[in-house]
Amino acid sequence: MSASADLALRTPSPINGDDGAPGFGIYLHWPFCAAKCPYCDFNSHVRHAPPDQARFAAAFARELATMREATGPREVTSVFIGGGTPSLMAVETVAAVLEAADRQYGLPDGIEITMEANPQSAEADRFAGYRATGVNRLSLGVQSLIDTDLRFLGRLHDVTEARAAIELARTIFPRLSFDLIYARPGQTLEGWTTELNAAIDLAADHLSLYQLTIEDGTAFKRLHDARKFRLPEDGLAADLYALTQEITTTRGLPAYEVSNHAMPGAESRHNLTYWRYGEYVGVGPGAHGRFRFENGRRVTMAERHPERWLEQVERVGHGTAEIEQLTEYEQADEMLLMGLRLTEGLDLACYEAIAGRDLAPERLTLLIDEGFVEPLGNSRIRATRAGMVVLDAVVADLAA
Repeated sequence: MSASADLALRTPSPINGDDGAPGFGIYLHWPFCAAKCPYCDFNSHVRHAPPDQARFAAAFARELATMREATGPREVTSVFIGGGTPSLMAVETVAAVLEAADRQYGLPDGIEITMEANPQSAEADRFAGYRATGVNRLSLGVQSLIDTDLRFLGRLHDVTEARAAIELARTIFPRLSFDLIYARPGQTLEGWTTELNAAIDLAADHLSLYQLTIEDGTAFKRLHDARKFRLPEDGLAADLYALTQEITTTRGLPAYEVSNHAMPGAESRHNLTYWRYGEYVGVGPGAHGRFRFENGRRVTMAERHPERWLEQVERVGHGTAEIEQLTEYEQADEMLLMGLRLTEGLDLACYEAIAGRDLAPERLTLLIDEGFVEPLGNSRIRATRAGMVVLDAVVADLAA
């Protein structure tokens, strides 16, 4: 049996009963898109001529080998193929990259292998092929179920294509998630209620629901600064967030993280690795990794420009542009930021082990008294719903 055939037989294990361990992930970044969305600040690039996929696949394999030398043997708990638009990859490219990951790390049975995809019909035609390579969880970038808003968001698909892609994916993949963006200009509570309920009717077991934010360097940043559109006022945005929590909880997809909702047992294993402050390698242009190396945790940041990354990997075996050694304080602050995003909260013992100190008791007590943080027994704390709305401020108070 070939490596790809063996991978294709694997169905991701449910999260139910997991012990809360952070895990170890592999992130693979495909940087190319058919068009740049105006809200997007990810490392994505549009090319008029298609990239040499075989050459890029070989570079992914080589960088994976270099990362394996750096990390040593690890038990991988998830693989995530993100972008960019990974569903622009040929099936053969995905197969080659996953087989390389399997050669280097030995991907175990039951591992979650997620791939991001767009719902355009041309890409949906490849869904069955991606499943055959071993992908067992699809994450679709739907973003809206209203055609006029899809055009505002710069998406190339329409609602009919989105619905068809969701229905097709449900027949092919054991696990499915799709994204929506809310708090869009002109959005009302009534309109979001209708749209969100329609999304839940379509959903399988997971939804990612993000508030629209204006990021530096994006087309939306320039348009927003020029007052070409306005986001909902803070009060309405907070009401939209509260409504989102209410509807998803009632419909059986409660939040397990600020923006992510799942049926119990269907949480994203890979994203839990990030939020539990686990370790992972990042492979591909612009990919980040975070793992222990020698006497501390280091962050690797790859060259962002795809062709420069490719040439560097071919020359020296990796595309790393920067390596940062994190101090205990930096690691503790990152863990605090990640852990408080989760409904399960922050593991205080893990935090204290990394930080070498307790959280400041007077600040923690004040935040609890003000209703922004709550204890979970004696071992964890988490942000309340009110705290989630102002999470950056809560984290800043505790990290000060």
